Amino acid sequence: MPCILLTGATGYIASHMWITAQEAGYDVIGIDSLVNSSPRVLDRLTTISGREPVFVQGDVRDAAAMDRCFALAQERFGGVQAVVHFAALKAVGESVERPLDYFDNNLGGLVSVCQAMQRHGVFKLVFSSSATVYGQPERLPITEDSPLRATNPYGQTKLIGEELLRELERCDARWKIAYLRYFNPVGAHLSGLIGEDPRGTPNNLMPYVAQVAVGKRPHLNVFGNDYDTPDGTGVRDYIHVLDLAEGHVAALRYLADQQASLTVNLGTGQGYSVLELAKAYGEAADREIPVVFAPRRPGDVAACYADPALAESLMGWKACRGLKDMCVDSWRWQSTNPQGFEG
Repeated sequence: MPCILLTGATGYIASHMWITAQEAGYDVIGIDSLVNSSPRVLDRLTTISGREPVFVQGDVRDAAAMDRCFALAQERFGGVQAVVHFAALKAVGESVERPLDYFDNNLGGLVSVCQAMQRHGVFKLVFSSSATVYGQPERLPITEDSPLRATNPYGQTKLIGEELLRELERCDARWKIAYLRYFNPVGAHLSGLIGEDPRGTPNNLMPYVAQVAVGKRPHLNVFGNDYDTPDGTGVRDYIHVLDLAEGHVAALRYLADQQASLTVNLGTGQGYSVLELAKAYGEAADREIPVVFAPRRPGDVAACYADPALAESLMGWKACRGLKDMCVDSWRWQSTNPQGFEG
């Protein structure tokens, strides 16, 4: 079976990718510094898959740690065929407060990963990009040829990361790269054993709603109810984390079969408002989600959702889980793990 290396492997999206990739027939080795994730994820992965994870604790900016991954993969699985690069800091607000940390971690980490790949003769990479590269959208739905103009340091690290990788491709034709622009990943594994476990105050909507539902927070702050949307609240494209993981598997297969790069949006093409999501979550949890309206936040946009048609035409991938699935699966995780992995 082909072996893939996951960076940021114990994080929210990568841990779901680990299980999904194994189910699709891949061997997996992971590396994570555990700065923003829990080592208990590894035990949960063992329980779900019945296989002990092959894992290196280390920072992707550490060349020796990266070399250990490739050596271990060679010993256990005959070598790495492709890398899926998740490792990054990802909080927009925090990136404004600590831009240098984001440049160092996200761009320095990407360069280090590519250097390690080059040392070991591996040139297929799946890159976790983001819809933040589009900034304030001019038109909806957002297509891959929409203008690129990130408006915060986190988004800039994704945009500059894409530019760095495209330059690498131009200089060396061996590189084949999948640029996956995520919209809003939510939900959790069907087992309820792994899910999103943010440190401190959640930066994203659904984990905040989940913490209100489980009683950790008194109410949901809704920033702005006077947008030009059906109910006045912001509209976003939420995608189930398992659909997102399956998109990564499709990208790996595309790189292997087509020997070509691609850039695609990973979203559903369906926008849901803050109030729609809160209502759906309340139904999944069978409890009311109290809402308190607050002024708009600077930089927030009224609506943002993807046109995912290109991903379907190129990779044969399409998101298939709806908002109800996202909320039910998130609630299963949150209600059985009210304190996350540390509970």
